[in-house]
Amino acid sequence: MQKLLNDPADVVVEALAGMAAAHPDDLLVDMEQRVVSRRGGPVRGKVGLVSGGGSGHEPLHAGYVGPGMLDAACCGEVFTSPVPDQFVTALRTADGGAGVLHVVKNYTGDVLNAEMAAELLATEDGPQVEIVVTDDDVAVQDSLYTAGRRGVGGTVLLEKVVGAAAEEGRDLSGCAELARDVNARTRSMGVALGPCTVPAAGVPTFELEEGQMELGVGIHGEPGRRRVPLGTAREIAAALVEPVVADLGLRRGDAVVTLLNGMGGTPLLELYLMFNEVRAVLDAAGVTVARSLVGNYITSLEMAGCSVTLLRADDEVVRLWDAPVATPGLRWGA
Repeated sequence: MQKLLNDPADVVVEALAGMAAAHPDDLLVDMEQRVVSRRGGPVRGKVGLVSGGGSGHEPLHAGYVGPGMLDAACCGEVFTSPVPDQFVTALRTADGGAGVLHVVKNYTGDVLNAEMAAELLATEDGPQVEIVVTDDDVAVQDSLYTAGRRGVGGTVLLEKVVGAAAEEGRDLSGCAELARDVNARTRSMGVALGPCTVPAAGVPTFELEEGQMELGVGIHGEPGRRRVPLGTAREIAAALVEPVVADLGLRRGDAVVTLLNGMGGTPLLELYLMFNEVRAVLDAAGVTVARSLVGNYITSLEMAGCSVTLLRADDEVVRLWDAPVATPGLRWGA
């Protein structure tokens, strides 16, 4: 294992210390609970938006704390859910008096701990909490970590769109309704060309022979639909996009927000090349790319590969997508 580390057991807390040092004017970091929040505290009268999960997916989630997206995020150990007390701290930190929406990726530990945190707050006269679970992955129905579909790249798009709505003053029920609608119209699929190594383990999460790829892989290296020979970028793009288009029921004339996401170990040169192939597949299907995002936005440490996420767009989605955002991981119009 060759990584930029001190003690592998300290990787999360030391990374958070670096994040606090890099963004002192924008972020506060509770090092004990490992909760990142906006400097200046919650916005009074605004619905708070919280997310979190295992570390190793940066910039998700802590990198999306700031105006236009999240109010707070909590960070578990690498690929491990935060505990309920961490979620409780994040939800309280984000409470501006209008309730808090908690966005949770569909992994069993995350969902159970989020539900437990909401129950604890309900008994402690805490803020009203609505939980929305993202489950946009089309690759597999159940996996090593989930019952049902996994929450993956669609989480980024949902946090951006709903974050903008909360910033505009939409109430808690309206934000929750929008979040569930965005989740329902979002689908993703990924491919791995190589594994990653969790620092505490020191060995790759899986083995992949040269000339092979894992189609439909999850963001923790868990298996996908099948292991197949490595294809060309054009072939891989078709293998990722066509199941997503079919699952969403996209038709000619539809428009989408497209995320071509790197898993952490693929250079931008290849990601832009892949986006061109993805766009060509969509063009052939008569689907318009209304907005696009290319880069590392929900990673799996240094895993090689990429994922494609499509969000069926309408005028409201595009307007909220274009709204200003100012976070370490996503920034425009601000």
